[in-house]
Amino acid sequence: MIEIPKEVDVLVVGMGPGGSGAAKRCAELGLKVLGVEKRAEIGAPKRCGEAISRHGMLDRIGIKPEGQWIMQEVCGAIVYAPNGKSVRVDYKGPEGWIVERKLFDKHLAALAANAGARVLAKVEAKNFRRNDGKVTAELEYEGGRHEVTAKIVIAADGVESMVARELGVNTSNKLVDICVGAQFEMAGVKGLTNLIEFYFGNDASPGGYVWVFSKGNGTANVGIGVRKPWAKKTALEYLEDWVRSQPRFRDASILEVNAGGVPVGGFLESNVADNLMVVGDAAHHVNPIHGGGIPEAYMAGKIAAEVAAEAVKKGDFSKKFLKKYDERWNRERGGSLKKILKLREVMESMSDDDLNWLVEYLKGDDLVELSRGNSGFARLAKILMKKPKLMKLARKLV
Repeated sequence: MIEIPKEVDVLVVGMGPGGSGAAKRCAELGLKVLGVEKRAEIGAPKRCGEAISRHGMLDRIGIKPEGQWIMQEVCGAIVYAPNGKSVRVDYKGPEGWIVERKLFDKHLAALAANAGARVLAKVEAKNFRRNDGKVTAELEYEGGRHEVTAKIVIAADGVESMVARELGVNTSNKLVDICVGAQFEMAGVKGLTNLIEFYFGNDASPGGYVWVFSKGNGTANVGIGVRKPWAKKTALEYLEDWVRSQPRFRDASILEVNAGGVPVGGFLESNVADNLMVVGDAAHHVNPIHGGGIPEAYMAGKIAAEVAAEAVKKGDFSKKFLKKYDERWNRERGGSLKKILKLREVMESMSDDDLNWLVEYLKGDDLVELSRGNSGFARLAKILMKKPKLMKLARKLV
C-alpha cells in the first residue's frame, strides 16, 4: 500500500459519485483530502440503470459527456401503461446518456485525484471515534492497518452507511421507502432505439416499474424496481417473469446480473453531526419517482465540500456550523425532491385501471416536468380531478 497520510482536513468514505464530487471539490478548494473505497474496484459492482439526464450531467455534475464511458445517447422516452398504451417524448438532440458505471465512476474518481485528492481503493474505514474536536478512524487494507485523523468526515458509503450511524446520524430507511432492484445487462435484444423505455403495472412491478435502457449494439440494461408491502416476490423473480413474457428477449443473452436497494424517499431531517456530513444514497439523495441518484449525489458532495472548506477556515466543525450544508441542499435541490416524493405517493395509490385512464391525458412534456419536480403538478392534479375517485389524490399535489 502506498503511503497514507496520518492527518487530513477531510476524510471521504465511499468513492461513488457523491464521494468523488466531494473529494474533487475539497481538493480544488485547497483542502487536504483522502477518499477511500472499501471495494477493490471503484464503480463495481453497479446497482444502477446507468441513465443520466442532460441537466444532471451538465449542470449538477458539470462535465462534458465524452469518453469511453458514454454508451448511448438518449433522445427521448416512452412510458407504457399496464394495458400497453404509451406516452412518448422526443427531442432533437440528446436529452441524456447511458453510461458504463464501471468506467464512469473511475473517471469521476480520477478527476478527484487529478485535482489533488488522494484516492485509495480496497481500504475500509471503521472504528470512528471523536477526540479533541476531530475524528480518528481506523483504515484497514490488505496487509495492514492505519489510523487517520480528520477534521471532517464526509460519509458517502451508500444506502447501508455505517459511517453516519457510528458518528451520530441515523440513516435507517422505512421499508416503504426502499426500492429493491434487479437488473440484467442483456445482449441480442430486439427493437432497441435511443428512447429509454418504462413499463408500469401493479402486477408486473408493484411499487415500482420496469426499464429498458439501450447501451447500443443490441445491448441493454433491463431492470425492475419493486417495493414492500406491494411486492409478494423478490425483484429477481418479477424481472425473470417479465422478461419471459416479452418476445423480444426470447433469444437474448444475459451478460451480467445486478441487484440492490435504493432509497426513494424518507428524507432525513438533518444530514450532519459534529465533524460529519452525509451525501448521496447514504443521505437518501435520490429522485423518488425514478430512483436516479448520480447527479443528486455528486451535487451534494460538492455542496458538502464547500461547507467543509468554510468550516476548516473558521476552525468550527460543530453540527451547528455544518447545518449550512443542510440549508444549501434543501434550497438548491432537496425542496424539489420533496415535491417529487408527493408524486410518488400519488402514483403508488393508483390502480392499473387508473394508470390506463391517466395515460390518455398525459403528454410527453408532462412526464419530463413531473420527473424533474419543476412544474406539471397543477396540470396532473387537474387531470386527476376529472375522475371522482382520484380527487383525494389530486389534492395531495396542490
